[in-house]
Amino acid sequence: MSNVIDMKNIKRDFPLGMEIVRVLKGIDLIIEKGEYVAIMGPSGSGKSTLMNLLGCLDTPTSGSYILNGKDVSQMQDNELAEIRNKEIGFVFQTFNLMPRSTALDNVALPMVYAGMGKAERTERAKSVLTDVGLADRMDHRPNQLSGGQRQRVAVGRALVNHPSIILADEPTGNLDSKTSVEIMNLFDEIHKKGNTVILVTHEEDVAKHAHRIIRLLDGLIESDEVNVSR
Repeated sequence: MSNVIDMKNIKRDFPLGMEIVRVLKGIDLIIEKGEYVAIMGPSGSGKSTLMNLLGCLDTPTSGSYILNGKDVSQMQDNELAEIRNKEIGFVFQTFNLMPRSTALDNVALPMVYAGMGKAERTERAKSVLTDVGLADRMDHRPNQLSGGQRQRVAVGRALVNHPSIILADEPTGNLDSKTSVEIMNLFDEIHKKGNTVILVTHEEDVAKHAHRIIRLLDGLIESDEVNVSR
């Protein structure tokens, strides 16, 4: 198997007044293509900072990050934006959908940035929405959808550019328990189709879906174990 993520000695410091807060203190992390990984840790452990680095929303203070064969640790903002659109599908706790756009237009948006033609965009977006169980909701706007349906739209948008990794930040954080189970089952299906899935969560029952659980503590990896319950 090939490595889709290879991080070596990743550190991230943040200035706070006259002090430097060392949030990540030397993270080594390899994730292979097709893995299903959960990243856990208490508040302040560094998991959100690590997620921002994995998602190319931020760059490390030091260390190297190779994403799908490209060194992204020293890239400029415009290069990172291009990498994010091509390589990473994001799913956020708050859905982050455009309120005035239909489900179809929300899903098609990353392909607009990728320069794809309208006919191709529409066909691909319809196909993805069907895959996530929303074939009958394509013309609905977010306020006409339930929380679970909105998250399905967000998952569809994340999948649409065939990214190297699906990065989900607390994907069930705003959902009730029944809907959470449905969304996690959807992630299981996405993983079975060969996608690399990384979840950032504080919920043990969400992490249990992953095949590997990484726990952070005080800016370091405390444990990295195969999930034997899978």
